[in-house]
Amino acid sequence: QVQLVESGGGLVQAGGSLRLSCAASGRTFSSNSMGWFRQRPGKEREFVAAISWSGHYTHYADSVKGRFTISGDNAKNTVDLLMNSLKPEDTAVYFCAARTRHVLVVDAALYDYWGQGTQVTVSS
Repeated sequence: QVQLVESGGGLVQAGGSLRLSCAASGRTFSSNSMGWFRQRPGKEREFVAAISWSGHYTHYADSVKGRFTISGDNAKNTVDLLMNSLKPEDTAVYFCAARTRHVLVVDAALYDYWGQGTQVTVSS
């Protein structure tokens, strides 16, 4: 089992920045990969970014590429999502997810563990 706890959400003005953090505990292995997803009001959960546990590989949704950066700290078992140049359409509940495979994927159904989510609100 892997437990995931997100933190760092909040309210920010458009153009601002936020850093989300996901703390993983339990059976965390080097073969895992981690992802961030978000769910906007009335929308399906969507992929935001993913990273291999080693940190060597990352992948981003086109909508956040160049604005968001995913990073990991193996020593602390944390995965962060730095969000810059935030837009009102980035408003969503953001979820951290983990899967017991090293291949990065965008399909939420392929992730095994989920955090409870953290609200991000971007005002215009």
